[in-house]
Amino acid sequence: MPTETPAITQAMIDLYDRFTHEGGSRRDLMAGLARLAGGTAAAAVIAPLIEARADAASFTNDSDARITTQRAVWAGANGTTMAGYLVQPRSGAARLPKVVVIHENRGLTEHIRDVTRRLAMAGFVALAPDFLSPVGETPRTGDGTNSADDIARQLIAGLDQGQVVANGLATLKWFEGYDVGRGVPAAVGFCWGGGMVNRLAVAAGKALRAGVSYYGPAPTDTRFVGEVKARMLLQLAGLDERVNATALPWAAALKAAGVDTTVHVYDGVNHAFNNDSSAARYDAKAAALAWQRTVTFLRN
Repeated sequence: MPTETPAITQAMIDLYDRFTHEGGSRRDLMAGLARLAGGTAAAAVIAPLIEARADAASFTNDSDARITTQRAVWAGANGTTMAGYLVQPRSGAARLPKVVVIHENRGLTEHIRDVTRRLAMAGFVALAPDFLSPVGETPRTGDGTNSADDIARQLIAGLDQGQVVANGLATLKWFEGYDVGRGVPAAVGFCWGGGMVNRLAVAAGKALRAGVSYYGPAPTDTRFVGEVKARMLLQLAGLDERVNATALPWAAALKAAGVDTTVHVYDGVNHAFNNDSSAARYDAKAAALAWQRTVTFLRN
């Protein structure tokens, strides 16, 4: 007889969110899930449903006839080298707008490659930089104790934030000069990447055309909000109290400074609601609406 999947509660999702963003061991995560779920067997079933699955099916693939994909390498800041995933429509790309896609705190995963391909199919030249490039790029396999995602989170937590922003600025400069596509690039980022969009908007000034931050933590120091010259779109999850505690005041400060800012809060959904590789947190309706708004915003 098939075993029924245990119910996933908000407390379990919140526990996972703390694990992924505040640190801690996987052993502690599983112990906490076991307490909430009533046993280790139930916790073992629940964990893969909450976390993003590396083996989840993508909506698109590299062999799609509508696009071309390639690995790109360019100079980062302070002598570093950046690498990433560059996707463009097979025809008509020369006059299309450019968009940088900034990954979550798991690095340049297949899910982010999938999102980058979707943007190309929607009519953009899209570049997904790997901000772990200076430390060997995003890991693809675990080490027997930690998964590749766990290792990537540890590596990202150890990055120097000033260097990360500088590498983001170098990426914008290189991409603006790339000979396919037109104009100043925009950027869209998710989770850690959404936070990067907010920080990059301050540092880049006119070098960033527009920024879309999906549930990205925002600067708590708003003194430099007037440096933002990009149009901003903030996509926030109604249940994401951790991010909203900084993102909503940030949005208010942007508006007060005269920055063209749009905010959408999707009621009843969790952080990472756009990530279809996380079964428990993905919300198809909110993700579709946010995506439609993102594509329209980036086209303007």
